[in-house]
Amino acid sequence: MNRTTLSLIACTVALAAVTGFAALDPPAATGTDAAGGATERPVERTGLLCPAPSFSDIADTTYTSFTPVTQGAGSGGKAALEAAAERPADGKGAKSGKKDRNSESDKPVLTPKPPGTPAAGDTSGSDTPALIGTADGTYAPGWTVQQTTRIAAGTGRGLQGVTCTPADTDFWFPGASTAEGRTDYVHLTNPDDEAAVVDIKLYGKGGALKSPVADGITVPPHSSEPVLLSTLTEEAQTDLTVHIGVRGGRVGATVQAQDDAGGGDWLPAAADPAGSLVLPGIPKDATDVRLIAFTPGDDDADVKVRLASPDGSITPAGNETVHVKAGMTTAVDLGPVTRGEPGSLLLTPTGDAVPVVAALRVVRGKGARRETAYIPATAPVGRRATAADNSAKGSTLSLTAPTGNATVKVTASAGSEGGSPATKTYTIKSGTSQDIAAPTGGKGTYALTVEPVSGGPVYAARTLTGSSDGVSGFTIQTLPSDRGLVAVPGAEQDLSILQR
Repeated sequence: MNRTTLSLIACTVALAAVTGFAALDPPAATGTDAAGGATERPVERTGLLCPAPSFSDIADTTYTSFTPVTQGAGSGGKAALEAAAERPADGKGAKSGKKDRNSESDKPVLTPKPPGTPAAGDTSGSDTPALIGTADGTYAPGWTVQQTTRIAAGTGRGLQGVTCTPADTDFWFPGASTAEGRTDYVHLTNPDDEAAVVDIKLYGKGGALKSPVADGITVPPHSSEPVLLSTLTEEAQTDLTVHIGVRGGRVGATVQAQDDAGGGDWLPAAADPAGSLVLPGIPKDATDVRLIAFTPGDDDADVKVRLASPDGSITPAGNETVHVKAGMTTAVDLGPVTRGEPGSLLLTPTGDAVPVVAALRVVRGKGARRETAYIPATAPVGRRATAADNSAKGSTLSLTAPTGNATVKVTASAGSEGGSPATKTYTIKSGTSQDIAAPTGGKGTYALTVEPVSGGPVYAARTLTGSSDGVSGFTIQTLPSDRGLVAVPGAEQDLSILQR
């Protein structure tokens, strides 16, 4: 057998491994991309990573797992969440004296249920480990896990929520801080059998910050390490952009941003640098909104700022445009920009498009009753997005259509304690942002699945609220695609190629 034949066979095997489907005998397609001849198929395996929820002894955490029903997903399979080994870090990958979370019980925090039904589980205290999740077969397409933590007092008190994410190799976090009163960690979780090597770069208002310990951080296999950002630099800066680059392996990365006086929340990675960005789901009662932006290239960026409200797009007075210097973090206080109506921030170039990353720090309440959440720029919903851990009274779904009218179908799943799914269809006008009265799916917690039906791109966010000791806690999660479908290139059987 000649070298060409071997290469062709190797290529075929690699394609089958990447897509999860047999290239020479593909199953029936669920959808076809007319332009490229590719078929869309449900994914056969999904991996998710959940960071360790809290260092507080009085933290109470709920995990909610949900897989939407996906046509063509077949049957069989399973999903599971397992504890990662935990080595709390001091910025050098070393022990910091906290309890080793490997000593925790192997009992799973929850057992995921079949598609269409959410499953929930609870933990408490400071020793809850990071989790490594895998799902295959019918459990895999669109599998979503929400981690929600309630902290009654102390640093980061309030409601902290994050959607568990897949591993990757590149992350941007505008909105972190090393200022006095802030305790920000970047949580790095390695799901693989080999160690990952990670570089952390910090960018402040004057450019890159010097750090002798931020490069070459090793994350051992199947383990998680929180790195305190203030240990990486001696500079105290209110607004930072954190870049995580993985030079070996892959990790999950999320920033936990906590304030001594203003609560805190998880800061997920922002969407990839782009000329135009959408930051959806600013609550109508936000008392302060701060925009943090960064451009990683060599050119400055000038962006136009608009607020998509229920009645259309408006320009915030005094903040019509923002100039973002190359390599420097820019922060702009927008104040109570929504003024009693829900909204989403739209950033577009004033001239030539220069890629930018951005996030919002959102505050509700005043004084000692302040609580903080973060909204990173996000990708559109795409074919489908899913948010778990909703309740009839404590959840708000925000939908934004920045460039054209859009029709959207929203489905509430059956509840964790019973009930039946419910579906409603909504029309979102171009340039507006709407908080919708989503359907409810029965008793207990339920999931919301968002599916655009027609029109322009749709962006979505979900807000959870809850009160503790007079403080109105809240957390916001954006809803990009749940990655439940993958495009498989069209192919046909032609064994004659092996004889050439």
